Amino acid sequence: MTSEPAVGRWIVVVPVKVATAGKSRLSGVLDDRVRAALVRAMALDTIDAALAASAVGHALVVTADPELRGAAGRFGLVDEPPLVPGVSPLDAAVLAGVAAARSRVPGVSVAMLLGDLPALRPDDLDAALDLAAAMPLGFVADAGGTGTTMLTAFGGADPNPHFGVGSAAAHTAAGHVPLAAPGSSSLRRDVDLPADLDEIARLELGVRTGPLLARLRG
Repeated sequence: MTSEPAVGRWIVVVPVKVATAGKSRLSGVLDDRVRAALVRAMALDTIDAALAASAVGHALVVTADPELRGAAGRFGLVDEPPLVPGVSPLDAAVLAGVAAARSRVPGVSVAMLLGDLPALRPDDLDAALDLAAAMPLGFVADAGGTGTTMLTAFGGADPNPHFGVGSAAAHTAAGHVPLAAPGSSSLRRDVDLPADLDEIARLELGVRTGPLLARLRG
């Protein structure tokens, strides 16, 4: 059974699509079976890295994927919420995770982390969360500067998720402050496009994604 986080530590919320539907933009270079395996590998490596960060007390994964749900041990599970008119499924999943986190620990700080960061280093996450603790709402942009890899809500602040194309600008407009994570930060190295696979292959990857990607490239 997972333990509850200490007051003052962050809960990380990780929304993950059912793997067979995830990362559709990689379907041109990966068959469906391999793409699903990669989605699960990246998600579990992201979660492991997050839990290894000293600022993180607990992780909640919002997913309907049966294999990810079966792998739950150190992290908690949140059911995917029903569709809400006008709210994207990803934003709805994020808000469901935040609600679950604060039902466990009222007023806890929550970091909403996308599950496609297979090179994530705990020290990079700690550095970003240290910055996030100085403001109610923050976010980390992806390497290209237009997307978002992490959204933060410190204390009882209510997040305003707007994940998707152009989310960095949307989150800024919604009141989230950009966190000054360096361009080299592993927290900015997400995977959406085939070219991203080449980029992360140069990095130290998690124990699941690394061998899988090596086999694909070998």
